[in-house]
Amino acid sequence: MHTPNTPHRSGRWHRLGTATVATAALVLAGLGVATHANAAAPTPHKVTAKAVAAQVAKAHVQYESACDTTPKKGFAACNALRVTGGTTAYMEKQAALKGVTPKTVKPHASSATPTGYGPTDLQDAYGLTDAAASNGSGETIAIVDAYDDPNAAADLATYRSYYGLPDCTVANGCFKKVSQTGSTTSLPTADSGWAGEISLDLDMVSAIAPNANILLVEADSASWADLGTAVNEAVKLGAKFVSNSYGGSEASSDTSYDTSYYNHPGVAITVSAGDSGYGAEYPAASKYVTAVGGTKLSTASNSRGWTESVWKTSSTEGTGSGCSKYDAKPSWQTDTGCTKRMIADVSAVADPATGVSVYDTYGSDGTGWNTYGGTSASAPIIASVYALAGTPSSSSYPAKFPYTAAGTSALNDVTTGNNGSCSTSYFCTAKSGYDGPTGWGTPEGVDAFTG
Repeated sequence: MHTPNTPHRSGRWHRLGTATVATAALVLAGLGVATHANAAAPTPHKVTAKAVAAQVAKAHVQYESACDTTPKKGFAACNALRVTGGTTAYMEKQAALKGVTPKTVKPHASSATPTGYGPTDLQDAYGLTDAAASNGSGETIAIVDAYDDPNAAADLATYRSYYGLPDCTVANGCFKKVSQTGSTTSLPTADSGWAGEISLDLDMVSAIAPNANILLVEADSASWADLGTAVNEAVKLGAKFVSNSYGGSEASSDTSYDTSYYNHPGVAITVSAGDSGYGAEYPAASKYVTAVGGTKLSTASNSRGWTESVWKTSSTEGTGSGCSKYDAKPSWQTDTGCTKRMIADVSAVADPATGVSVYDTYGSDGTGWNTYGGTSASAPIIASVYALAGTPSSSSYPAKFPYTAAGTSALNDVTTGNNGSCSTSYFCTAKSGYDGPTGWGTPEGVDAFTG
């Protein structure tokens, strides 16, 4: 029996960039967008979403960690970041398209409509519109998180209904929630912070692979042993795609956890690279998983219609990356600056300022529609892209797929930005080809994720 678990909060607010929100308001005013209720009417001219997107780096959001950012030894933290104030890229885009005053997120207040990128945005950004409509049916994507979200099924239904996605319920067999032992009735104690993480994960699977089944495996706690046991249970129950949006400091015991929990040939296991900027985390450092970094995703006037750079808020806030201290280098990873496992392999959107919409109603922070970021968003996105690409062969390690010639040529190469300072440049700085913060890049269709 577990004692009731209170929400694990860091109490920190994070502010994107160095300018103030007032500065951002002046930028938007210059684009002809009213920035507050008493602003003068904008000069009559067309304000495009792309024009606003070009300035969105100067707009700022406040956000906070959903879970404990300093877990005790032997425990992990989730990598979900919830926006609590400011104006997101999605909100600016919508305001520009409609010619109205951009709204702002109010701390701990509910929103009647989404405030972040939705399924259409994400599928378009990653070249998945056709794949999401035709693939993924019959596949099961597992989400592994700690503690219980009592409202998971209901919140998932609301998200999918709003966006017109197929129903995914317990009744129709699409959604199933179990404990780390597979029980559907004896579940862990509930936790508000991890419930936000769970909602983020479920909604990202829904956005990318709306025809796939979803299995939520809830660990009894955020200990490595419990989370690892939940991964094993997900595989035991038939999932070929398992997303893990948590991490913590590396330790010499990591290699034993690799053997016990993450070595599953024929299963695509994705792990978020972390939200603390440059530095390696586990289990992203496991040689058996696909380590997923994070980007800033904005609309652009190019053929793709989108652009990405490394997600970095400050020297200690941004996507993780780095050279593992303990885990061996997988045979398919050939960068020469790191003799052990290098993080990351691929990446997807994670910046809270260009975050994703999530529906969550459990606990003090479960206020309905929220915008979330962190590499907790990118890990389930990539797990879902693997599912769209089809079931991996039984003896394969899907982490290898993006490293093939076909894989590297089928990704959006992210070449700008960094997540901190490091002695070996590509460990923390984007460049053409492989780099630590974004790996080989972000999805452009599913070809990089097939065997």
